[in-house]
Amino acid sequence: QVISDLDSNNIGNIGDTLYIPQTPVWTGFNKPKDMIVGREPFIYVADTDNDRIVMLNIAGQFLGEKSIKKPIALTQNYKLELIVVAEFDTVINNNNLTFSAVYKIDMVEANHILANTKLQRILPQDPKVDPFAFNRTDRFYTGVCSFYDNSIFVSRKGPSNNNPVDRDNTIIKIKFNKDNTTVVSKIPGLEPLGTGLLSANEISSLTSFNSKSNDIIVTLIGKNSFKVQWLEFVSNSDFEGYQSKLGAFSSSIMTVNKFGKPEDVALDEANNIYVADAEKDSVFKFNNFGDELESFGGSNMFSAPHAVAFHDRTLYVLDTNNDRILRFILSTEIN
Repeated sequence: QVISDLDSNNIGNIGDTLYIPQTPVWTGFNKPKDMIVGREPFIYVADTDNDRIVMLNIAGQFLGEKSIKKPIALTQNYKLELIVVAEFDTVINNNNLTFSAVYKIDMVEANHILANTKLQRILPQDPKVDPFAFNRTDRFYTGVCSFYDNSIFVSRKGPSNNNPVDRDNTIIKIKFNKDNTTVVSKIPGLEPLGTGLLSANEISSLTSFNSKSNDIIVTLIGKNSFKVQWLEFVSNSDFEGYQSKLGAFSSSIMTVNKFGKPEDVALDEANNIYVADAEKDSVFKFNNFGDELESFGGSNMFSAPHAVAFHDRTLYVLDTNNDRILRFILSTEIN
C-alpha cells in the first residue's frame, strides 16, 4: 500500500479512513522526542532541545513546564506520576560527567503544578545500592512504559553486549516498594544484538497496554528484520516470560524491513497499533493482528516524527524536526 502525501490543506482519503487535520498546529517546541496523553487527560511533551517537559490541556493550551536536561521519553503511571528519561550532570573525581537518567515526578503532590514538582532520580541508582551506577557514561536509557501495578520497564542501549550478566542492550524492570525503595531486575530471554524476534537491539520505545496485561510493544532501530515487535507475557507450568505474539511473516507488521526507524507506538481503544517512523516520515496503522490499515505521511507532511498518541478519536503526531504537534481526527468517527 502506497503511503500518500497529504497536503495539509486537503483532507486525505486513504483506504476507508479520512485523517482530517485539525487546526491550529501546536508549535513552540525544539526537536521534541516524545509525547503522551496522560490519564487526567493532559498532554505531556518531552521538549528535548528546550530542556523541559511541557504540559498542555487537550485544547493545546499551555499549562506548565519543568526544566529537565534533554528529556527523550516519558510515561505516566496510575498514580499520575510521570516517569521521564533525561540526562543528569554530576562531578566525579573533578570530571564533569553526563549520564542518561530516569526520573519520577509526583504530579499529585504538587497539585498538578508542573513547575513545583520535585525530580526524584530512579536511575542511575545511588552508588550505595549499585556501586557501578556511575561507571558508564556510554549507556543510554531510551524508552519507558508503566503497568497496572505501577511497576515500570526501561529500555537501555550501549556498546557492551558480551557480558552475559550485564549486557547494555536490555529491558530493566523496576518495582516500587511502599517505602519508595526499588527492586531492579532485567527481563530475560531477549537477544541484545538479535536481528530477529525477541531482540533488544537498540530499543527506541516501549509501549504497554491499558489493561491488566504485561504485554509490551517494542520498537527497534538497531539491525533487525522486525523493528516493531509485540512481546506477549506468558505464564504457565512450562514457561514464564515473553514470547513473540505475532509470528515472523504472519502479517504486514511482521514483514522484513517494513520500517526504517520506528520511534514510538500508540494504541487506541481497539488495540489498533500506530507507529511513528522517523526515517520514512510516516505514521503506519495496523490492527491487532498486524494487518496494515491506513498509513499516511511522507516528507511533505512530517519530518522525523518521533511519537504518536491517541485520545478520543484524535491521533496526535509529534513532528520532531518540524518542532510541532499535528492532530488528526479519524473520519470513520465523524458520522
